[in-house]
Amino acid sequence: MEVARPQLIHRWISVVVLLCMFTFEAQCFYLPGVAPQDFLKGDPLMVKVNKLTSTKTQLPYSYYSLPYCTPKKIVDSAENLGEVLRGDRIENSPFEFHMREPQMCNVVCRIVLNAKTAKELKEKIEDEYRVNMILDNLPLVMPIKRPDLDTTVYQHGFHVGLKGQYAGSKDEKYFIHNHLTFTVKFHKDPQTDAARVVGFEVRPFSVKHEYDGEWTGKNRLTTCDPHAKRTVTSSDSPQEVEDKKEIIFTYDVEFEESDIKWASRWDTYLLMADDQIHWFSIVNSLMIVLFLSGMVAMIMLRTLYRDISKYNQLETQEEAQEETGWKLVHGDVFRPPINSDLLCVYVGTGVQFFGMTVVTMTFAVLGFLSPSNRGGLMTAMLLLWAFMGVFAGYASARLYKMFKGSEWKKITLKTALMFPGVVFSLFFVLNALIWGEKSSGAVPFGTMFALVFLWFGIAVPLVFVGSYVGFKKPAIEDPVKTNKIPRQVPEQAWYMNPVFSILIGGILPFGAVFIELFFILTSIWLQQFYYIFGFLFIVFIILIVTCAEITIVLCYFQLCSEDYLWWWRSYLTSGSSALYLFLYAAFYFFTKLEITKPVSGMLYFGYMLIASYAFFVLTGTIGFYACFWFTRLIYSSVKID
Repeated sequence: MEVARPQLIHRWISVVVLLCMFTFEAQCFYLPGVAPQDFLKGDPLMVKVNKLTSTKTQLPYSYYSLPYCTPKKIVDSAENLGEVLRGDRIENSPFEFHMREPQMCNVVCRIVLNAKTAKELKEKIEDEYRVNMILDNLPLVMPIKRPDLDTTVYQHGFHVGLKGQYAGSKDEKYFIHNHLTFTVKFHKDPQTDAARVVGFEVRPFSVKHEYDGEWTGKNRLTTCDPHAKRTVTSSDSPQEVEDKKEIIFTYDVEFEESDIKWASRWDTYLLMADDQIHWFSIVNSLMIVLFLSGMVAMIMLRTLYRDISKYNQLETQEEAQEETGWKLVHGDVFRPPINSDLLCVYVGTGVQFFGMTVVTMTFAVLGFLSPSNRGGLMTAMLLLWAFMGVFAGYASARLYKMFKGSEWKKITLKTALMFPGVVFSLFFVLNALIWGEKSSGAVPFGTMFALVFLWFGIAVPLVFVGSYVGFKKPAIEDPVKTNKIPRQVPEQAWYMNPVFSILIGGILPFGAVFIELFFILTSIWLQQFYYIFGFLFIVFIILIVTCAEITIVLCYFQLCSEDYLWWWRSYLTSGSSALYLFLYAAFYFFTKLEITKPVSGMLYFGYMLIASYAFFVLTGTIGFYACFWFTRLIYSSVKID
C-alpha cells in the first residue's frame, strides 16, 4: 500500500498538469458543460423554458405558473441537485424552431384573462419578474445598447411585462410582452452544411393583435402578417392586462450567421467589463498582506530572534527567575482551554470547509464548473463537503487526543452533526417560508431526502473513519511541560482586552476580500453570472495569508503581556471577520437591493447568516492553525529547565 501511494499521487499530478496544458493550449478558461451539437438545415431546435426570476422578491416561480401557452404535454428536464436547490424548473415549450429556417409572426395561442389570471400577471409585472429560456444549453439574453460606453450589455431573459400610461392619462396600466422576436446566432462549418448554436437573443414587444371576424385559430392577424411581410417592430399599441381581455401570443425567429466559434460562445455572457475593479481589489488586498507580512517578519526575525538568543544565554538562576515576556508563561501556554471539546469540533469543521473550498476552487479555475454546467458548482460543493468529512474527523480527533480526551466517539458525533445540524435547521425554516409562497425555489421532499442521505449516509460515516484513524495515532506532544497549577493572568491594558483585540483582528481579513464580496453578492442576488474564479482564487490565498498573519501578530502581543489563554482567542480573532461580512451584507441589502417583501428579506438575511457562519468556521480555523504552529515553533526554540 505504501509503495502504491506515490504512484497514485504521481498519476494525479500528471492528470492535473495535462489539464492545465490543455486549458492553456486551447486559450479558453472553461471546459463546456455539454458536448457540441451539430444541426443541419431544417433540424428542430428544442427551446426550453426555465423559472421566472425577480431581483425584487428573490422567489423563483415555474414558467407555467402564469397563463402562458403550453405544449400538448409538459415534460420536465432532468435536473441535478444544484439546479433544484437554485430553483431551476426546466420544461419543454410550445415554441418550434428549425435550424436556419426563419419564421415570421407564428401564433402560439390565444387566451382570455379572468380576474385571477389578470391579478397574477399584474403581480409579476409589479415585481419585475423576468422569463428565462434555454436553447442548446444557452440562456436567453436581451441585448441592450449602452451609448455612453459604446457597448452592448446582455440581460438575462426578458420582463413579463411593463407598467405605463396612455398619453394624456395619469392611470398606470399593466402591459404584457406577448410578441417575441428571437435571434438565433449560429456558426457554420465551412466543410459541411452543419451549424452550431452560438447565441440566443430576444426582443420583447407588447402588441394588441387584431384580426377580422370571430377567432377560429386560423385567422390572419392584421397587426402581424407573414404573407404581407408585416412584422412587429414597436410596442405602439400595447396589450393591456385586464379581466376579460384576450391576449394572442406570437413570435418571430431570425437566424444570424456569426464568426463566434462554439468554444467561445459563453464569452459574451461572461464578459468582464469591470476587470479594473478586480485588479484594484487584488492590489488592495496585496497591500494589506505586505503590511502584515512586514510586521510578522519584524516579529519573527528581529524581536523573536533577539528574545530567543537572550533567553538561551541566561547564565545564572537569578537571571532565569527574572525572565519576562512570552517565555514567562511557558508552563501554561499549552494548557487545554475551557470548552476544549467545542474547539475541537469547530476546528474539525473548519478543516472540512477548507478542504471543500480549495478543491472546489481548483476545479472552478480549471473550468470544470463553468456556468454552462448549470448547478454544477453547488452540486460539487455539497458532494465535496460530504467527502471531506474524513478530514474533519481526523483533525478534531488529533486535537482532542492532544487535550487528553478519551471519549473520541462523542467528539466525532458532535463534529458530524453540529455545524450541518445548525445549517440544515436554518435551511429547513427558510425552505418552509419559500414553500408557503408557492415558489418553485422550495426544495422538494425527494431532494431534501437526498441531502439528508448525503449527510448521514456519506458525511457522518466518513467523519467516524477519519476520527478513528486520527485517534489511533500517537498524541501530539507539547514542546514544553505544563505546570499543574495555572498561573494568574495579570491585568491587561485596554487595547489587549479580549473583545477589543478579537474585533480588531477581523477587520483586515474582511478588508482583503470585501471588494470581491461585492461581485459575489451581485451574482447571487442580482442574478448575474459569476465566473472570475481566477481572481477569486488569488483573493482566497490572500485571505488565508491575512488570517494567519493577523492572528500570529495579535497572539505574540498577547503572550508578551503574559496572557496565555490563546486557544479560543486565536480562533475568534480571524473568525470575527464573519461579523463584518454579515454587517456588509446588511449594508448591501439596504443600498443595492430593492427587496420590499418581508419573506424575501428573511430569506436574504437567513442565507447570509448561513454564509457568515461558514465564513466564521473557515477563517477561524485558518487563524487557529497559524497560531498553533507559531506557539509550538517559538516554545520549541528556547531552553527551558
